Amino acid sequence: MKVRHTTVVAALAVSALALAGCSGLSSGKASGADDPYQVLVTGAVSGQGALAANAQTSILAAKASAEAVNSAGGIGGRQVEVTVIDDGGNATNAVSKLREAIASGHKPDLFLNSGPSTIATATLPILKQNKILSFNIGPTADSSNPKEFPLNFDLGSGPDENAATMARYIKGKGYQSVGTIHGSSAYGEIFGKAMADALGAEGVSSTGSEEYDVAALDMTAQLQALKNKGTQALVIDAYGAPLGYLLNSLQRLEWNIPLIGNTSVSSTSLMSKPAPEGVLGTPATANLVMHVLSSTVYNADDTAVNAMVENMKAVGDIPSTLILADNYDALPLVVAAASRVGSSTDPEKLAKALENPEVLDTAKTAFSPAYHFTEDSHASRPGDVAYAFVAPSKLLNGQYGNPAA
Repeated sequence: MKVRHTTVVAALAVSALALAGCSGLSSGKASGADDPYQVLVTGAVSGQGALAANAQTSILAAKASAEAVNSAGGIGGRQVEVTVIDDGGNATNAVSKLREAIASGHKPDLFLNSGPSTIATATLPILKQNKILSFNIGPTADSSNPKEFPLNFDLGSGPDENAATMARYIKGKGYQSVGTIHGSSAYGEIFGKAMADALGAEGVSSTGSEEYDVAALDMTAQLQALKNKGTQALVIDAYGAPLGYLLNSLQRLEWNIPLIGNTSVSSTSLMSKPAPEGVLGTPATANLVMHVLSSTVYNADDTAVNAMVENMKAVGDIPSTLILADNYDALPLVVAAASRVGSSTDPEKLAKALENPEVLDTAKTAFSPAYHFTEDSHASRPGDVAYAFVAPSKLLNGQYGNPAA
């Protein structure tokens, strides 16, 4: 993974955008030890705004990882081939394209998605039925449960992990009365409850968890309720346009309070762009810090992450934050598992190997410094070392805090 990315044929990026189906997958017999290792990645290539940019970063990470792995000999000697399908961010599309790939007679060895969690919810039962190894960047309530989905592993950290990390940060800052405001999305609802539980576990008083409709343009009522309860610091969950409306509502209330944004906030482009396209440098972000993966923060001394960035840049521009680059780690994890198993063709044996801490320790990952999959949980749970809290800033190559930005 630390090998510098080789030059990529220019048509690679074009073909990814042109693929509307799974025609890149060969038909015929199932993959064997002499065939390329087939990876199928779905993403909202035709999506709008942030959805398309985030999907592009996710797909870019998978392609860059494949190039790096191939330069190092592939997976068990098999060269990796990545096929991209456009799901438009729509679960129905993702399901139909996945079924088409399987029906072609050459199902993929590995399936990756680019989020959101609705894609995982729709595709995981099909992947399970067809015994396809998968890594998921949009955790759901059951996606990390090996009893339910034994061949799936979550690369993205779930709301419980994120909330626990944030609660420890909050306790360290000395905040005593903390409120949470979250969206009505599936993730937002789970995060709101997880945040209240995590604050309680750290001995921090929760002043409440207020929910807003993600289609709403004003969150003043929910914020006023939390203000009336003596909230000293506020945890916010918001993605895309709702984040702007939420910050505007805070400004209207003239409520200057420490704000701790979750990963939904840090992956919203508003945070890295000055007005009028964004809110960077405005009073709305003066009191805000964001929860991010440490790889999303520039560090000149982090050779693994810097190699990942260079590999991704060699494939194409990085249009959104590296917090969407989860898929870069999927192939190094499979490499480590295949090395232990001695083969890359049996997904059940590979999955079992990924539950072994010795195997995980040998995986040359970069997006996250560590994964802690077990036979009881396929959640990533990298621990506090994998996270950081940063103020909004301009992005450079998907990272915050680069002085060259």
